[in-house]
Amino acid sequence: MKLTSTSFADGGAIPAEFAFCAPDPKGHATLSKNRNPHLAWSDVPSGTKSFAILCHDPDVPSRGDDVNQEGRVVPASLARVDFFHWVLVDLPADARVVETGEFSSSVTPHGKPGPRAPRGARQGVNDYTGWFASDASMSGDYYGYDGPCPPWNDELPHRYVFTVYALDVATLAVEGAFRGADVREAVKGHVLAQAAITGRYSLNPAVKMGSG
Repeated sequence: MKLTSTSFADGGAIPAEFAFCAPDPKGHATLSKNRNPHLAWSDVPSGTKSFAILCHDPDVPSRGDDVNQEGRVVPASLARVDFFHWVLVDLPADARVVETGEFSSSVTPHGKPGPRAPRGARQGVNDYTGWFASDASMSGDYYGYDGPCPPWNDELPHRYVFTVYALDVATLAVEGAFRGADVREAVKGHVLAQAAITGRYSLNPAVKMGSG
């Protein structure tokens, strides 16, 4: 199976319109358009009954001591952990594309509703649910896609891995406010094929993204 996107090149920079936050010279970061990127896949194996899509950032700081703190940096040497930005399952077997902005086109304080999603699919909660849990102005269940917003003082450009799974089941065995880790476990033994592309993003003006 092959996965491509017109929104960004594999290994290249993700434009700010697909991010939760964009760079802001006055306040480091500001809310962005938060549109889900375009994804298209081909060479789907026979027997596919549904698709699942995950987007995760494997470069999130394992400790938050220095995150977004004036006069400090998050060192590139710090251990990193996964942060899920999109958890989508039960996309129909005839699907071959997700259009730009189809599942997300703005930042929604307190989170977008779910788990029901377009085309009869379901979306789980992403990890902004935990990130904003103690923020009264933003707390809630963040279903669906919410894009990049890495620490503005991180020395490391973050990677965002979009993975599409072709599955041999029409309905994945997850319920309620399921999470990325739940989907990773539920797809075991049901993956006929999978494909991934990776984009990069940073809010730190000192980080050189290059051409990808």
